[in-house]
This record gives sequence, C-alpha cells and structure tokens, in this order.
Amino acid sequence: MEKNVEISVLCQLYGKALTEKQYEVLTDYYNNDLSLSEIAENNNITRQAVRDIIKKGENKLYELEDNISLMKKVFEEEKIVSNINKELDEIKRLTNSNKEVTKKILNIERELKKL
Repeated sequence: MEKNVEISVLCQLYGKALTEKQYEVLTDYYNNDLSLSEIAENNNITRQAVRDIIKKGENKLYELEDNISLMKKVFEEEKIVSNINKELDEIKRLTNSNKEVTKKILNIERELKKL
C-alpha cells in the first residue's frame, strides 16, 4: 500500500491518539497535499519543525498499529466480506430459479453491507 494512503488510513483510525498539532500537520501533508513550506508558513513554524512533527506522528501511528493492528483487521475483514459476496454471487447463479434461496442471499448481502 502506498505510504500516503497508509498514513491517511492510520490517521482515521488512530488520529485521536495524536496531539492536535500532529493530527493537523499530518492531515495537511497527507490528505490536503500541502508542502512542508506551506504547512510551516500556515503554522508560523520552521520546515524542520513540520518535518519533526510529521515523523513523530508517523512513528506514533505505526506504533499504535503494531500494538493494536486495527488497520490490518479492517483490511482482513474487507477481504473476507468480498470473498463471501463472491460466493453468494455464485450461489445466486447456480440457484437462479429458486426464489427463496435468492431472497435469503439478498438478505445476507444486505446484512454484510451494514458491516
């Protein structure tokens, strides 16, 4: 996974554990695509300070993910749901004429979408 996407997802999952400044800077850098200079200017700090905040924030996010593994679990669950949906599609195809089975499958698909 690309680092920008990874950090963005980690911020969504663990952003509350960061300091307000770390969260703001990481969001500006990774989600809003601002440069170090732009962030520094907006916050009246140096580019080096921005870089330090980003590195400390990234380290905290990676540490949290190493300990909690929430992102890993979310992606694993998404893969499982996707596989279940594929299997349901195959069952629908095989039981095309059985309306009761099709109805049950549609109910299962609705429930999976709630996850």
